[in-house]
Amino acid sequence: RMSHDPTDPFSRANYRSLIAWPERMKREAPFLTRFLAALPDASVLDIGCGTGEHARHLAERGLRVVGLDRSPAMIESALDGPMPDNLRFVVGDMREADTRLAGDAFGGALALGNMLPFLPDAAELSAALAATARVLKPGGVFLFQLLNYERLESRNERALPINVRPGPDGEIVFVRVMSFPGDGRVLFYPTTLQIDPDAEEPVRVVRSKRVELRGWRRAELEPALRAAGFADVTWY
Repeated sequence: RMSHDPTDPFSRANYRSLIAWPERMKREAPFLTRFLAALPDASVLDIGCGTGEHARHLAERGLRVVGLDRSPAMIESALDGPMPDNLRFVVGDMREADTRLAGDAFGGALALGNMLPFLPDAAELSAALAATARVLKPGGVFLFQLLNYERLESRNERALPINVRPGPDGEIVFVRVMSFPGDGRVLFYPTTLQIDPDAEEPVRVVRSKRVELRGWRRAELEPALRAAGFADVTWY
C-alpha cells in the first residue's frame, strides 16, 4: 500500500491495479526483444519506472536493471516484492540521472508510459536527454514511448480507451480525457471510477486530478535528441 505524500503527485496513483500488466508485457515483448538485441551491454536503466513491472520483466530475462523514478511512492511500490541481485530501484529525476546514479553506465535506457510529456519546456527536455545520453555506454540505445499528440490534436481525439479492471468491490474503471489549449500543452484528466452493481448509485468517482503535460511532437524531439548526442534516430 502506497503512503500518501501531498508533495508527491503520484502518491495516490496505483497504476499497478489500473493496467493489465501481463497482457501489456505480452504485447510489448517482441518489440522489447528487438531493443535488447541492439544493446552493446546487457544492462538497462528504466527511467520513470513507476511500479517496476518493466524493470522486473527485464531483470527476469537476466539483464542488470536499475529502475529510476522521481516519485518515492512509486519506488516504494516497486520494492514490494523479492529483489534479485540484478535489480535495484532508486528515487531520482531523469534530468539528474547521471549524477543520481554516481557514474553507473548502461547499454540501454527506457522511458515508457508517456513519461517525456512531464517535461514542461525545451530546457527541461534538453537537460533530461543530455543526462540520459551521459548514462549510456558507447553504442547505447535509448527507447522512449509517448502518445502521438500531433495526431490526437489534429483529429480532436479527446480521450484514450477506457480501461476496466476487476476491483475488490466490483470493477475499477480508468478514464483518461484530455484537452488541447493550442500552445503545446495538454491538459490531462485521469479519473478512476468504482462500479458496484448492487449499489443504488453504482458508479462512484474514487479519484480525479488535473495534470498539465507537454505534447511533444516529432519535429521538436528529433533536434533535441541529436543535440543531446543521439546520432541515429528511428521512429516507430
